[in-house]
Amino acid sequence: MEHLKALIRDVPDFPMPGILFRDVTPLLRDAGGLKHVVDAFTRRYGGQGIDVVAGIESRGFIFGAPLAVALGVGFVPIRKLGKLPADRITREYALEYGTNALEMHRDAVTPGERVLLIDDLLATGGTARAAAELIQELGGQIAEVAFVIELAFLNGRAALPDHSVHALLEY
Repeated sequence: MEHLKALIRDVPDFPMPGILFRDVTPLLRDAGGLKHVVDAFTRRYGGQGIDVVAGIESRGFIFGAPLAVALGVGFVPIRKLGKLPADRITREYALEYGTNALEMHRDAVTPGERVLLIDDLLATGGTARAAAELIQELGGQIAEVAFVIELAFLNGRAALPDHSVHALLEY
């Protein structure tokens, strides 16, 4: 996985001073890197009875949609507030200063479905927890919560104590 780490750009002081941002856009630009990520997840989740892949806006869409195609299942977008047109459910979550919210269509997951939840990066875990709660509110079962990158020093797994968590890369 070191070759994938070489495709992650470190951007100091973004989005604010003192933050080291892990930028996945060079990995996305590299066809081999993107394919490697999708293939690694496909090897892990193929044959595991996944019914649907749910991706968190926005970079979770980038990795989740091709993974869903590779697994032969559908893709469900979990969006930021105000982006979905039909009947939806909402979950707020805390930010460093303030709150934000995620939404899903009420018919996106049916009770009993095994859902693979995916995003690009696990930091504090608040966003992933809110997304998992939405899926569970609809009766879905979280098969696993997957990330391309985990910032382990932020202990985001602690926000997901009831879920198996997998990350391809750890910082």
